[in-house]
Amino acid sequence: MSSASKNGDHATGLAAAPKSTGAKRRALRRQPTRTLGPVPDLERHLPEEWWRTLFNSVYLKTDGDVVENDSNTAREVDLLIRTAGLEPNDRILDLCCGQGRHCLEMARRGHRNVVGVDRSRYLIRLARRRAKQQGLKIAFHEGDARKFRLKDADFHCVALMGNSFGYFDREEDDLAVLQSVIRALGSGGVLALDVTNGQWVRENYVRRNWEWIDQNHFVCRERSLSADGGRLVSREVVVHAERGVIVDQFYAERLYSPDAIVALLHQAGFTHIREHALVEAESDRNQDLGMMAQRMFLTAKSPRPVARPSRRKSLFSGVTVLLGDPRLPDSCKRDGQFNPEDFDTIHRLKDALGELTDFSFRYLDNHASLLADLRATSPDFALNLCDEGFDNDAFKELHVPALLEMLEIPYSGAGPATLGLCYNKAYVRSIAETLAVPVPLETYIDPDDQSATIPSVLPALVKPTYGDSSVGITQTSVVDSPRALIARLEEMRNEFRGMPLLIQEFLTGAEYSVGIVGNPGQGFHYLPLLEVDYRGLDPSLPQILGYESKWLPDSPYWSQIQYHEAGLDEETTRRLYDHSSLLFERLGCRDYARFDFRADAEGEIKLLEVNPNPGWCWDGKFNLMAGFGGMRYADLLHMILEAAQLRYASNGHNA
Repeated sequence: MSSASKNGDHATGLAAAPKSTGAKRRALRRQPTRTLGPVPDLERHLPEEWWRTLFNSVYLKTDGDVVENDSNTAREVDLLIRTAGLEPNDRILDLCCGQGRHCLEMARRGHRNVVGVDRSRYLIRLARRRAKQQGLKIAFHEGDARKFRLKDADFHCVALMGNSFGYFDREEDDLAVLQSVIRALGSGGVLALDVTNGQWVRENYVRRNWEWIDQNHFVCRERSLSADGGRLVSREVVVHAERGVIVDQFYAERLYSPDAIVALLHQAGFTHIREHALVEAESDRNQDLGMMAQRMFLTAKSPRPVARPSRRKSLFSGVTVLLGDPRLPDSCKRDGQFNPEDFDTIHRLKDALGELTDFSFRYLDNHASLLADLRATSPDFALNLCDEGFDNDAFKELHVPALLEMLEIPYSGAGPATLGLCYNKAYVRSIAETLAVPVPLETYIDPDDQSATIPSVLPALVKPTYGDSSVGITQTSVVDSPRALIARLEEMRNEFRGMPLLIQEFLTGAEYSVGIVGNPGQGFHYLPLLEVDYRGLDPSLPQILGYESKWLPDSPYWSQIQYHEAGLDEETTRRLYDHSSLLFERLGCRDYARFDFRADAEGEIKLLEVNPNPGWCWDGKFNLMAGFGGMRYADLLHMILEAAQLRYASNGHNA
């Protein structure tokens, strides 16, 4: 049984990294792989997350007889439109959309607001390419069906087509998919679910079969029920007639009877559940259809939304705002102390929060008595804006949320672990690289290493591994020769004793920032992209947002750099949003975060930095992006408060 025409045609799994065009053509001609030989118990060899690697070019080859079959797609879309009552202007989400066959067919029929989500990067990229070739405007996103990152209550219909439900190891994860669908649907929105009839499969599945899939390749399949009888476990061995085994892989799907799937839909909260005609597929090769042979097609309506606490009856209407201590030195600020512009920033913050009449605010900025103050009058909720760190020590930024957690005080923003992780720029770059987010070339210099390896890429940027607020990054940080690099390293070693340094490829292209407000599973709000405008800067100065641009009003970097809304194309914008939301989730960001990117000389946009708890000041990047979207400063602060309080509400926290 293959993964789609014999299992399900929309992937929740993550395929291998995309190949070059030539490599795709050779996808089934790779070097032979080792096979396990006879296996008495298929379930023992089943990877828990088999769907992460299965859905790729081999899948389209083995299952193309059904999932690349235009007549199958047309009949399924006919059924979807008829049973869900879809109209051309309805917003439709095809969840687990695979290579986008249903999305493309609906767009060709005039449906103007179609979105596809799938976990397989390979299939999503193929879907985007096909949409572009056909001149169809469809938004395709990578995402996990259990917690995809789209706007809440935004869709009239969510469709799970082609038997793409029930892949997860636990039934609880299937329930999580349905609950995510409810969040995406507007009140009374429709779920359309195309899923195999598990009762029929238990009685009729074929234990072994094989078929030729083209002139050179054939596939052998074995199937058996899991020990509990709840899933059909399958093995698929794809063989080249001359070169031998291409893949030997295992996968499974949960078998829902008609009664069981209806019960699960009720448990998720759906109403008006209806069963429609059976879905029967055709095969171009006239072969065994496996789990695609007889499928149930159901529709259900999302419930009216449960009233969330109003802001007046919010979990936390009383808010304590935590700030840096103006009584203490602050090495980040000009002359090492709070300045008139810092006090003006705080004044503007208080004015903006004063507009939020649904909340009452008090302010704590005396760090000497902070612990005693919090214990004496425990806040209902803390708005943590102390990005200076405890005692104005940036290295102790994580100490403030750690203190709040010890006192069991709910608060906004990132937790201690995330702040500590993101304080180390080398860690963030490494994690981004594992997520296939483009990053600059970089060399790590240990403080004990006196014989640094000179990188081959110049110009380069020299900066501390740890830090915030651009401390240690100035116009002299950009070097364009080995001699200048060695001199700058020596200066940095003296200034930041014992700290590792980074030599990074200096990116010379356009610079962008992405702002996100929200949380995984509850919806993200993406602020309009910001672009840094260096055109007014003295051409003799390196184009960089360093310390001077943030803390020295007399510097040309302060006055000559401007910011405006980026005019990027839709595909590039979506890619930056996807990279940012992926990093947001993986790094454990909460409520709001900013992600900075910059293009290299060839135009490839790479990650510069991740900023959990980014600057909240009225003239900072985050509020500028909100302004591009028509929001006032108070609106942005209110949105952050709502995101944080909704996070606690969804976790069952009571006032």
